[in-house]
Amino acid sequence: MHLHASLVTALTVLVLILAVYLVGRARGKYGIHAPAITGNPDFERAFRAHQNTVEQVVMFLPALWLAALYGNEQIAGYLGYAWIVGRVLYLFGYIREAGKRSMGFMVSAVAMIALLLMGLQGIIRALMAG
Repeated sequence: MHLHASLVTALTVLVLILAVYLVGRARGKYGIHAPAITGNPDFERAFRAHQNTVEQVVMFLPALWLAALYGNEQIAGYLGYAWIVGRVLYLFGYIREAGKRSMGFMVSAVAMIALLLMGLQGIIRALMAG
């Protein structure tokens, strides 16, 4: 039933909601009115953390589902949970200081690459068997 992948997908939406909230809070705190996206370095870090997370989700979700469908669903779920943790670390680290985003980025990047490789391996195996 792909419960792990489904839960990770729902949690990913919550991470995006968190990122939106953090940008909105920063807009109010630093007086950056839409559509402006520059003007205060603290706001700009929150904005970039959000944008980068959105960019990563576009790659992460297909990799998660390919790994769940063609690889091992339980391992895909655990890697998905690791991606979630990495992204949350990334968001809060980047907002504090740009240099503090590295650990979160590495955790989420390694998880996503592992998911993609797992999915590709399973697809290739299925193609060769069929």
